[in-house]
Amino acid sequence: MVYLEQEEGQARPVSWEVLGAGAELARSLEVELWAAAIGQGAERALEEAFRRGAQVGCAVEGEGLDPYTAEAEAEAVSHLVDRFRPEILLFPATARGREVASLVATRVGTGLTADVTALSVDRERRLMEATRPTFGGKQMATIVCEGWRPQMATLRPGVFPLPPLLPHWQRGGRLISLSLDFRPRVRVRRKEGRVTEHPLERAEVVVAGGRGVGGPRGFELLRELAGLLGGVVAGTRPAVEAGWISRDYQVGQTGRAVRPRLYIAVGVSGAIQHVVGMQQARHIVAINRDPGAPIMRYAHYAVVGDLFEVVPALIRQLRERKGMQVEPSLL
Repeated sequence: MVYLEQEEGQARPVSWEVLGAGAELARSLEVELWAAAIGQGAERALEEAFRRGAQVGCAVEGEGLDPYTAEAEAEAVSHLVDRFRPEILLFPATARGREVASLVATRVGTGLTADVTALSVDRERRLMEATRPTFGGKQMATIVCEGWRPQMATLRPGVFPLPPLLPHWQRGGRLISLSLDFRPRVRVRRKEGRVTEHPLERAEVVVAGGRGVGGPRGFELLRELAGLLGGVVAGTRPAVEAGWISRDYQVGQTGRAVRPRLYIAVGVSGAIQHVVGMQQARHIVAINRDPGAPIMRYAHYAVVGDLFEVVPALIRQLRERKGMQVEPSLL
């Protein structure tokens, strides 16, 4: 069973990443893939879940479930666990997903593996094997939950691929609609603003700078390169701590995970704490003066050179291809 993080019928894209991971486990265990959505619009959210491979959808609506509170959401999910007994229960490792998952695990009395970056299954013992970084990202640990059900995990956003939309003739599923009235101890009086998707979460191109960029001047070059490529600028933890880029754009173990088509690492050493957040990129380009830097082992294309020579050359080529005037500072 996969928990969909939805609001008014719109599920966050990270929910589909979790659904795709759940589909792989369901196929391995030869069981149905269920999706669960809570609150107003739950049935609309499940319609897309069916288009992405869910076979059974549970929609729970009722008094006290809207607007969202973690207490009510966890109560609804716990009710589904008690009623349908899923072997595995997956959540996105978002702020909301982590909050609900931890409360559900406590209520139903089971274990929870957080911030998972890889999943597999032991078919003989019917155990989910959840892998996550540990010791500050220096090692990867694989965790199993023996003897407890459901086996629960939160999956790190940006790591697992989106499942494709199924052809029309393969779509469809069984919808279970439930009504559950709940009186939460916390009530939301008013909501202001709206949670929006972070630019890094769906960026097709990411240009990341590390300690080797040297400072704000280097990041200005990265921003121009990213702009020409239609991408987003990110940074490593040292670059964030130096104040060269906002922490909200940090990629790595203590930041965000990304899965772009193109990831350009500039002046990045390649510490494992950073690599775990970007190693799923389809194409990785590393620009570094040190040919022995760890990032070079992960790169599909490694450019050995001074970024203040290489990056301006890339910018110049891109501007010429677009028919744009080349800035004198780049010549």
